[in-house]
Amino acid sequence: MQVTNNGRIKEWTDGVPVEDAAREQLLAVSSLPFIYKHIAVMPDCHAGAGSTIGSVIATRGAVIPAAVGVDIGCGMTAMKTNLDIDDLSYRLNFIRGMIEQGVPHGRTDNGGEDDVGSWKKVPTYVKAAFGNDSLGELSVGLENIVHGDPELRKASGRALRQLGTLGTGNHFIEVCVDLEDQVWIVLHSGSRGIGNAIGQHFIRAAKAEMGRYFITPPTADLSYLVEGTAVCDRYLNAAAWAQRYAKTNRRLMLMSTITAIGLATGHTIEDKGTIDCHHNYIDRENHFGANVLVTRKGAVRAREGDWGIIPGSMGARTFIVKGKGDRQSFSSCSHGAGRAMSRTAARKLFTVEDHVLATAGIECRKDESVLDETPGAYKDINAVMAAQANLISVEGELRQLVCVKG
Repeated sequence: MQVTNNGRIKEWTDGVPVEDAAREQLLAVSSLPFIYKHIAVMPDCHAGAGSTIGSVIATRGAVIPAAVGVDIGCGMTAMKTNLDIDDLSYRLNFIRGMIEQGVPHGRTDNGGEDDVGSWKKVPTYVKAAFGNDSLGELSVGLENIVHGDPELRKASGRALRQLGTLGTGNHFIEVCVDLEDQVWIVLHSGSRGIGNAIGQHFIRAAKAEMGRYFITPPTADLSYLVEGTAVCDRYLNAAAWAQRYAKTNRRLMLMSTITAIGLATGHTIEDKGTIDCHHNYIDRENHFGANVLVTRKGAVRAREGDWGIIPGSMGARTFIVKGKGDRQSFSSCSHGAGRAMSRTAARKLFTVEDHVLATAGIECRKDESVLDETPGAYKDINAVMAAQANLISVEGELRQLVCVKG
């Protein structure tokens, strides 16, 4: 662990490069008066909107909506199945096709820009989950969030049609095998368009609050909401709803993926153990004897015994981990390898030929549209794992056979 800025920043980045822009953001966030103790910097740290992705920000008395971000509740699910690699045999291309057919993804146009990547006809099981998911009624919660707000009202019209869908960017569904050649399903997604709308709405609200009280934060994206105010209460309630939506979204995608693999292989898929973890969210926790708000922006909670999932990239391994409960990290670990460069830079640097070579042996898209997600655009996952060895223990290692990108 490296300690800088008079103890206000603590890093687990030994052996992993952190760009200057990210360091500037860390300094800016650490200067805010309501930061509790210090910022915990994970080894996948890189510059984001306002604050770095791959950081843990504990606060007392305020919350920064842009630090939580707009993909509220984004995270991972991994399920070990009863299948082994021989059950998949030569069907990898067929399996990928069945998953792509069974889970709306990417920018497939189903009737207009508002319907991008959504269901043409919402399945009954998705409607049932939206009406009454395992933690409460999503539909009722959404109605409370958008009440009286035309902008959120418009976005809410897509919430049902996007529930159980993958999205775009770095979101993915993978079929993997562990070191014993047992098959796993691994997926990554969040709260889709409605989560984005909630995030954007409250980022604007925080900026308006700064103007109302003549406060000038280090950057506009570090505008904050004060705890106890009506707007902050609304934000925390909306973020909690979006996190529940995101978890339900992953659960439904997992169901669809199980069905797709079963149809492609002719096998009945059994759940031999499922892990789910947010890595872009806010929650109330107790640390160093105080109740605080903890924002994990590209970080996973890793209390002692907590299971987590840390993916590399389209051509790198995914690690199943268990937390060690390190206090100084606020019981956290990285959420992945972390980007080594921007999407624009990756598109300029890498060719389709580079991508084909980097993803050899993996059934996935191999065209220009995914060059920003090619393995070389990410940090070395092995270096990232080594840098946080005191935060987590590695309990499993997965390699991809099939990768469906958003």
